Formats: sequence, structure tokens, C-alpha cells
Amino acid sequence: MFVDLVKIKVSSGKGGDGIVAFRREKYVPMGGPSGGDGGKGGDVVFVGNEGLSTLVDLKYNRVLAADEGVGGKPKKMNGAGGADLIVKVPIGTTIYDDETNLVIGDITDHEQTVTICKGGRGGRGNVKFMTSRNTAPEISEKGEPGSTRKIRCELKVLADVGLVGLPSVGKSTIISIVSNSRPKIASYHFTTLNPNLGVVRVEDERSFVMADLPGLIEGASLGQGLGLQFLRHIERTRVILHVIDMSGSEGRDPFTDYLVINNELSSYKYDLLKRPQIIIANKMDLPGAEDNLELFKMELKEDFLIIPISAATKQNIQELVYKTADLLDNTKRFDIYDETDYEEVVEYTFEPGEEIFIITKSEDGIYDLTGNPLKKIFEMTDFTKDQSVKRFSRQLRSLGIDAKLRELGVKNGDTVRIFDYAFEFID
Repeated sequence: MFVDLVKIKVSSGKGGDGIVAFRREKYVPMGGPSGGDGGKGGDVVFVGNEGLSTLVDLKYNRVLAADEGVGGKPKKMNGAGGADLIVKVPIGTTIYDDETNLVIGDITDHEQTVTICKGGRGGRGNVKFMTSRNTAPEISEKGEPGSTRKIRCELKVLADVGLVGLPSVGKSTIISIVSNSRPKIASYHFTTLNPNLGVVRVEDERSFVMADLPGLIEGASLGQGLGLQFLRHIERTRVILHVIDMSGSEGRDPFTDYLVINNELSSYKYDLLKRPQIIIANKMDLPGAEDNLELFKMELKEDFLIIPISAATKQNIQELVYKTADLLDNTKRFDIYDETDYEEVVEYTFEPGEEIFIITKSEDGIYDLTGNPLKKIFEMTDFTKDQSVKRFSRQLRSLGIDAKLRELGVKNGDTVRIFDYAFEFID
């Protein structure tokens, strides 16, 4: 089954919890703290694999999660890190954040990796909190939570040349002649339902990859027919081969067909009409094709190369192959994304511009504390240990939360909620 679009949810692993432990051995007085750190949570990593050609595996695995880190152990032993979740995808897969629509990564090479979610770091054991003033700390951290995000994977085939045109103009026949592809060929519209790839080998030892795309129709760029679903597969091509039934065998005008397809290409994103285009005048063996070609040349204003062929009789096929290879030699690959399409990579503890805490007053008169950075501190605090609770209070004070609450009128003994947990404010 050919699948080129899936939406899934991925989660990285939570870091392992650090522990509070003390060394207790015979003949070893004052053993001191020995609680180890928790292991790091596993990442979610996508890897390009040239042996895959579809996203069908992801279609039936809509929720993916990496392993959690293992908790720390006594005797200063750290917990093991959680295993990374490695997801293999076809080359040509673009991964988007489904909420922001920004590109997380574009996989165009074999074994290229893109980290989608980073695992949470392991919590520190009480060994890390020992100081000259506190030689027996009963403080440890819980592991940092992993992250969860909804992503969209789109497969855009990696082909040098894309065959486009209205249904039944002969695209599948052409690719079957010039390459090793064996698509289904029949005399009805939309015989081709999936893109077909074939390697074309030129007699002078050059080669390129050709893609036969399902037939476009008017309105394809707006979602009509199969067009919008498969227009994405032409985005990476360097040269477009525009196939036209020059005989008008189905009662259509060849030049009108040409305008319809070019209009859809221009209406689609990524400036598809900026790619070099060769017009293939197919079915030249049929009556009326020669006259239609002369009329077509008179109406054509663009300076495109026109190659008359007959896929049925293989007339001029070698010329088509050579001219396509020559054009590819002088055409660089197009960048389909720019910097604004990618999500920004930030190397900070908190997102830039994100508020560390947010204070709101609920209907019951209690002040609520929220905020993603604050939530991370809260979830990494072990509230079963008094020293950890005191450390959490010091962290709130250092972030300016105490001062802000006093400014808002909170007094000693009032109740403050932090993520649905109620605390007594002590001034």
C-alpha cells in the first residue's frame, strides 16, 4: 500500500528519578550520601532509509513513545538511560509540527537523522547536593518529563524528472519505455493512482530518476481530483516533462490542455513553473497530430523545448532521453524550504520570550500559578522529602514569585494553587 501522508503523536522518555541514599558499611563511619542520578529519557529519532518507499508502517502506529530513564541506585550508581526510539522513514520524508506547520526536518539522504523529541534529563541524587554546610542532604530530583508533540509526515518522492499532464496522455507508457518501471497501463482515466519511479539510463552512461505522477485535472491545486494529493511529489524535481496528447484524441484542444496544467503548477506553492520544462508532444502517429502541433507552436509564447514523440511506436524516444539528460546536467536542485519554514532551534533551558510563571486569580479567589518552565521545576521536585520542599520554596523565591504574590495582595496563611495543588503562603 502506498501511503505518503500520516499524522502521529510522538513522546520522548521521562528521565529517571534521582534517589536519596546513604552509605552504610561495617567499619566505614560517616559513609555519607550515596544516591545516584537517574538515567536520561530516550529521544525520538527519525532516520532516512533508502529501502523504504512508503509511510505505511506509521499509518498503523499512530502513537510512538521512547523508553523512560531508569532511576538512580545506592552506592552512587546512576540509572541506565532509556533507549532512543528509532523510526525509519523513506528518503524524501518531510516532518512537520502539525500545530505550527513548521518543518522539523527534511530527510533527503540515507541514514540522515532528525531528532523530533529530546528525552528528559535524569534527576540528581543526593550526592549532587552535598556541601560543606549540608553533608547529609536528603534532597533528590525527579526526572525531567519527556516532551510530546503531534507531527505530520509527508513523503515527497526524490526524482530528478517529473512527468505531468492530464489523464490518459501517455505518461505511464513513456516511463515504461525509457526506464525499468512497470506501471499499470489502461485506456481509462486515473489508471495511475500512485507515483511510479523509474531509473532512466542513457547510452552514454548517464542516468536519472523519473517520476510518473497521477494525472492532474483543472482545480488540482485546490484539491480537485487526485492533484493536491500528488502535486507534492513534483516539488523536489529539477526538470518537468509536460506530456500533451497532440492528436486531441479525446476531443480536447492541446493548447488548452497545456494552459490548464501550467495554471495548476503556477497556483501550487514552491514556484513550480520556475523549473525547466520540456513539452512532450505525444501521439504524433495519430491523424491530426501534425496540424495540431503547428497550431500549438503558433500559440505558444514561452520558450520551451518541444519534442514530438509517439510512445506507441517509440518515435523520438532516444532524443527525449538525451535532451532531458542534457537539461539536468545544467540544472541545480531547487530548495523547496527556506529559513522561515523551519522551526527555530533553541539551545536554552526555557523558550525565548516564554514567561517562567503566570499568576491568575480564579473565581474562588485563590491565586493560580502556571507556566511551562515552572511546571518542569514542579514536576522534578520530590514533595515527600522536607528538604526538597524547602528547596522548591527557595526556587520560587529566586524566580520572584513570592514578591509578585505579595504585590498582588497575597498574605501570610493565604492559599496559593500550583497546578491544582494547594499550598499555604508563608511570608
